[in-house]
Amino acid sequence: MTWLRSTALSCLTFAFFAVPGGAASAQTARTIKLVVPFPAGGTADTLARLVVDEIGKTHGVTILIETRPGAGATIAYDAVARAAPDGNTLVINGNSLVINPSIRKVNYDPLTSFEPICYLVKSPQVIAVNAVSPYRTLGDLVAAARARPGELSFAGTGPGAAQHIGIESFKRVADINLVYVPYPGGAPAVNALLGGHVTAVLQNYSEVAEQLKSDKLRALATTSLSRIEHLPDVPTVAESGYKEYQLEVWFGVLAPAKTPPEMTAQLASWFTAALQAPEVTPKLINLGLYPVAICGTAYKAHLQKELDTYRRVIGEANIKGE
Repeated sequence: MTWLRSTALSCLTFAFFAVPGGAASAQTARTIKLVVPFPAGGTADTLARLVVDEIGKTHGVTILIETRPGAGATIAYDAVARAAPDGNTLVINGNSLVINPSIRKVNYDPLTSFEPICYLVKSPQVIAVNAVSPYRTLGDLVAAARARPGELSFAGTGPGAAQHIGIESFKRVADINLVYVPYPGGAPAVNALLGGHVTAVLQNYSEVAEQLKSDKLRALATTSLSRIEHLPDVPTVAESGYKEYQLEVWFGVLAPAKTPPEMTAQLASWFTAALQAPEVTPKLINLGLYPVAICGTAYKAHLQKELDTYRRVIGEANIKGE
């Protein structure tokens, strides 16, 4: 396997701030590396920078963001699973953490190789086409795919990402033949759509929000059970006739297994407070990233549930990885 280690280190360095009661925050003055397993400029990268900025300002820590995409995020997950369990190496994780074991060989276990810090945000997905496309509804796209099987294409992050699973699942429930075209991240997939290289895209709302606002793209449907607040006129896939269909992407943060409980508790409190900060929450929601802030054992239960769900869906749809 070619190791695609496209690493961009961004050093967000902050001065030390006083903590309540006048005590210096020297005890929290350390350097933390937060690994993002997806390309720079995407949803996970944006999320990381927003929370890192807030944590740095509040607690006076130096946080390095390292973007390390490749192999369906397994390169980053593997590296962090092997890192020292000292609370100073973390990874942003998405659905891919629990999808990968069902479609490719991995060197980590999603439940035992990490300590769950927090389930940070959930992100609704959008099916969109280029604004010059003749398709104005999801029904239009489905009808065209049935009339021209194998000719239309559907871009998404992958292979093996939540969007890949979502596309294959939709093809199955709609009984259509669309060509899935994988991209290493949301931004490249959207650029392909803007360039006319693919017919449609399934991607995080945050990846397409600006293009929708500027009328460069057209949203056909959202994949969550309810409509997106910022797209009140865009129906869900379920409302469009596929009642059993739902897809939601989520992001969390993990530490290597055996990181001390007091360290994971401290990190969970930092991330939770950052999500709830008045300067952060509106920015997240404007991007279609809805704070959840479920931490510790509750987050681990979420990971177990998602692992079981994806195993079933992937098996039923006979989805393959690379």
